[in-house]
Amino acid sequence: VRGAFEGRLQALATEVEGMQPDMRAGDKFAEVERRLRECSEELNAAKEEARSAAAAFDSVKARRRRLFMDCFTHVERALRTIYRDMTRSSKHKYGGKAFLNLDNQDEPYLGGIKYNAMPPMKRFRDMEQLSGGEKTVASLSLLFAIHSFRQAPFFVMDEVDAALDNINVKKVSNYIRQRSSEFQCIVISLKDIFYEHADSLVGIMRDAASDSSRTLTLDLSAYGAPAGAAAAAADATADAG
Repeated sequence: VRGAFEGRLQALATEVEGMQPDMRAGDKFAEVERRLRECSEELNAAKEEARSAAAAFDSVKARRRRLFMDCFTHVERALRTIYRDMTRSSKHKYGGKAFLNLDNQDEPYLGGIKYNAMPPMKRFRDMEQLSGGEKTVASLSLLFAIHSFRQAPFFVMDEVDAALDNINVKKVSNYIRQRSSEFQCIVISLKDIFYEHADSLVGIMRDAASDSSRTLTLDLSAYGAPAGAAAAAADATADAG
């Protein structure tokens, strides 16, 4: 038994002597620990940056939605009033109705906006099913509603009355005249109903002598034109010779 034990002991001693332990293992372990601490610090810093970025993003997202909804809410309310006023008449004193609906309630700026208008005595239908004049009145109502949010100093309208009958032309011109204290409007039109409500007229004609265009102006205020009305520009053609 003793001989077996001594033989086993000798074998183990020989095995230990044959080993080549890494004398720098301690240093390497310390280096690994240092790198672990650095990685942990970098990870914590990255997490903090991610939290800051997420908070900034949420702040911008909330501000974006707030600004969008401020504009949308204003335009929606103004549209209802403007469209009602522009479609009101002696027969239909309450006018028509207009609606704006968001496709995406959570992030409205990522979706579309559905616009529907109901002229007086008409049932609810898609905009595509309205007549040309009804579409024009609806479009102008939306334009004026958007403009009311952040008003520009003036409008330039190019034959927006082309699809309108005389009754609707008068309604549009009356509305522009009522709002003339808020903005100046230049209307290019071929209909005299607009001329009647203008402060001044500008006519464009062909000058045969110079073979070029010529302008004619007429100040209607001297003839009792409504004060503060829209300015209308009328196209006119003169025969040469």
